[in-house]
Amino acid sequence: MTISIPRTELVHWLDSYLEASRFKDYCPNGLQVEGAEKVRHVVTGVTASLALLEAAVERGADTVLVHHGWFWKNEDERIRGMKKKRLAFALEHDLNLIAYHLPLDAHPEVGNNTQLARLLGFQQDLNADGLPTGIGPGNLIQTGYLDIPETLDSLSQKISSLLQRKALTVGNPQQLIQRLAWCTGGAQGFMNEAIEAGVDLYLSGEASEPTYHYVQESTTAYIGAGHHATERYGVKALGEKVAQQFKLQVDFIDINNPI
Repeated sequence: MTISIPRTELVHWLDSYLEASRFKDYCPNGLQVEGAEKVRHVVTGVTASLALLEAAVERGADTVLVHHGWFWKNEDERIRGMKKKRLAFALEHDLNLIAYHLPLDAHPEVGNNTQLARLLGFQQDLNADGLPTGIGPGNLIQTGYLDIPETLDSLSQKISSLLQRKALTVGNPQQLIQRLAWCTGGAQGFMNEAIEAGVDLYLSGEASEPTYHYVQESTTAYIGAGHHATERYGVKALGEKVAQQFKLQVDFIDINNPI
């Protein structure tokens, strides 16, 4: 028997579970494009690219749930080019598009930062309630430690292997790493907060030109492990939670992105 639920029920649950209303974000969180009223098959992925939408339709999905959705602050508001193609495809196939950006980064259970920590073997700093602590704007940066210190070179190689992407590494390869801070995706701008926290290493998805100088003028090393590569795991875990909660069919599709 095929199970389906009202779209409104799924969106309400996601909004509540991820506490979407408490975030001031760069894009709308929740339902971004209204499609089928009943949800029976969800595809999850990192970014709502045309390739992901096409893969979802090929699998017979009616709903796409992503981390990177559409309608970003300061983007061109006109519906043309890439934006037109994506939107036209979603509307033609009656697809729901649901997206959560910062709420999915920060969630203590299925969030990108927590899921990445579990994959890489980082021990998270926890508060009195047993939840991960955060620093920096919106407490988005997680902190923690390695049970056994490793050299920067050894840790970088392990991360590259686990994420299947060569990590950009800046610092002394033989520096011992134990205290850590990390924030997935395009969070290189938080490097100074990590330095002030006194960690040995800061990890994010991307680097920018100033990142190198922060490392050279501090004792904090840096690893850029890939924007896409560090943010695969939150939306995948969220999809698994949806499948468990509603008994819906949920498929994770990883559209490779080397950045």
